[in-house]
Amino acid sequence: MLADQYGLPLSTASSIARSAYLEGCAAKLTMFPGAIPAFDRAIAADPTFALSHAARAHALLERGDAESARTALAVATALADNLPPREASHIAYFAHLIAGDTEAALAALPTHLASWPRDVMVLATTAFTNGLIGSSGRPNQKRTLLALLESLAPHYGSDDWWFTAHHGMALSENGQHAAARPLIERSLAQNPANPWAAHATAHLAYEEGDPPAARSFLTNWLTTYPREGALYSHLSWHLALAHLEAGDIPIANSLFREAFAPDVHTGPPRGKLNDGVSFLWRRELAGQPRDPAAWRAMHAFVMSSFPRPGAAFSDMHIALAQAAAGDDAALSTRTQQIEVLAQQGLYSSGPCVPAVARAFAAFEQREYPATIAALEPIADDLERIGGSHAQLDLVRFTLLKAYLAADRPDDANRLLRARRR
Repeated sequence: MLADQYGLPLSTASSIARSAYLEGCAAKLTMFPGAIPAFDRAIAADPTFALSHAARAHALLERGDAESARTALAVATALADNLPPREASHIAYFAHLIAGDTEAALAALPTHLASWPRDVMVLATTAFTNGLIGSSGRPNQKRTLLALLESLAPHYGSDDWWFTAHHGMALSENGQHAAARPLIERSLAQNPANPWAAHATAHLAYEEGDPPAARSFLTNWLTTYPREGALYSHLSWHLALAHLEAGDIPIANSLFREAFAPDVHTGPPRGKLNDGVSFLWRRELAGQPRDPAAWRAMHAFVMSSFPRPGAAFSDMHIALAQAAAGDDAALSTRTQQIEVLAQQGLYSSGPCVPAVARAFAAFEQREYPATIAALEPIADDLERIGGSHAQLDLVRFTLLKAYLAADRPDDANRLLRARRR
């Protein structure tokens, strides 16, 4: 029987389908272009190859095409009846994920990986900061993800550059920088073209307060990564933050316009939202004047692309875009919708996003005590919103600026000490 790149059997007799499937998996795992066309070739070679349909479905979901993802997954599900247990469980897991049933997916994930720890396509849905666990809204999710990766490490070994990059990133996000560095460096040495290792390198430089290292590395590395790659714009956001932190405002602005503003961003809709809003706000927190045209463009994109509340991390950025645009009515309506969902137990991060939304609105009105009052109660629970420490600093630095504006320097210093040595 044919097998995948990790030795797991595949229910196809077509070597052409198998090769195309593995090509699609490699592109999807590393965020290189070409995953969906590769899965299409696998399906053309063997229309009954269920895993290709499931992988294609999730790739479509990652690109923001939920309707096409559901259609593709329905084909996979229809083919699952006579599959071996591993493949049937694999497809059932993706069915939960694509249906948006996060709780069912979270329940199925450890059971599946306990039986088939090297099912990398399942692991890939949660191995990164904003994956299934990181978006679950649960407390201590960074430690939960690290514990999962630690338990799986013996099954991958030290020569698996994909796994090692994610393991190193999880260590970095849990404050274990000294342990993270050799893993990230090893992954990058084993595959210099691995965007996840580049991503982890950028995060480690940020966590250690070393913008020159981030600028030097990313400026060179991005020349080798296709602009159509799903992480190109996000890594450009990292590079812009490093320039912003170093005071190179014109270069940071140029990167925004050329690499990750909504009209040029090469990632999925949520990436266009998060990177653009975060940069514009952090640019202002750093003392730069507002760019009204850029905020109008962000607001227009938000209103057309995200009609309803959904993921907490995206909703946080939507609230900020609405606040900055002065769209108080839309901000109030969305905040109320989230609060209703939270009261019904349907919004897993609970009160965090409504609190942040109120804080952004108060900050816009220069009501700094109100900003502080909104943020302080949830300051220790921010990770429930999702995102990396670098991304959640959007909120922490808003609180920091509010402390300074409210003439509370001791609180500002306390926050800084807690965030970085």
